[in-house]
Amino acid sequence: MTARAGEVSVVIPTFDRASVLPRALDSVMAQTHSPAEVIVVDDGSTDDTVELVEGRFPGVRLLRQENLGVSAARNRGIGACEGEWIALLDSDDEWRPEKLQRQLAALRDRPELQICHTDEIWIRKGRRVNQRRIHAKHGGWIFEHCLPLCAMSPSSIVIHHSVFEDVGLFDEDLPACEDYDLWLRICSRHPVLYVDEPLVVKYGGHQDQLSSRIWGLDRFRIRALEKVLREGSLSEADRASAGATLLEKIEIYLTGARKRGRAAEVEKYEAKRTQWSEELARWRRGVA
Repeated sequence: MTARAGEVSVVIPTFDRASVLPRALDSVMAQTHSPAEVIVVDDGSTDDTVELVEGRFPGVRLLRQENLGVSAARNRGIGACEGEWIALLDSDDEWRPEKLQRQLAALRDRPELQICHTDEIWIRKGRRVNQRRIHAKHGGWIFEHCLPLCAMSPSSIVIHHSVFEDVGLFDEDLPACEDYDLWLRICSRHPVLYVDEPLVVKYGGHQDQLSSRIWGLDRFRIRALEKVLREGSLSEADRASAGATLLEKIEIYLTGARKRGRAAEVEKYEAKRTQWSEELARWRRGVA
């Protein structure tokens, strides 16, 4: 990856969202700090996304691929970036005009930090909604805050290209919770900077969102927790917290699987519960 010092590359993955993509792109074009490049990765759209981008946004770099999922699309864009810093934006969200300027100024003041996120505004079915306390954002060493649910919004992130070289990219084998997985890997190794301003507008409640289409999202969080535990790079305290969260999420998933009569899933996750209970006990005893 060639990194142009101090410059920002924006990556927007999209699939069949020609109706909302202009809103996202317009918000990038309106930034008070202009990015060096804007990359849209079209993940096999069947609508007029390509014509829209080529016709209305000729300065945008358009990459096209077959439909491989949002992780593959983000990874394709990240791999093509030339800026030192990479900003992600989902195609159904938008930025406030000063978003990049505020984050880059904050990062200049804290040169030891390489990841920055912001607060956000939530819009659901056309109405602004308040976030629950569990969704409160944090800065610093936030690994424990990443365990219950996704602690940072992809659309709020500005990240140094070297972080991806350190921890890897989005896991393309995860059909959902891929951001949860990446934040676990990043925040177990890096502190983050938090700008306490609502600089992103997130739109939800539409049917094409993964959370609306996929049942049992906790099974993907379980996989992510298993991965980060297996890597062996966690501190003792973080490992204990991750292990406790893993067992909690296995129980939650088992409850749902039993209600739906998914006998094979129940058997599989009961075995996981036993396996991890024993393994975590061995770690606590200092055997593993």
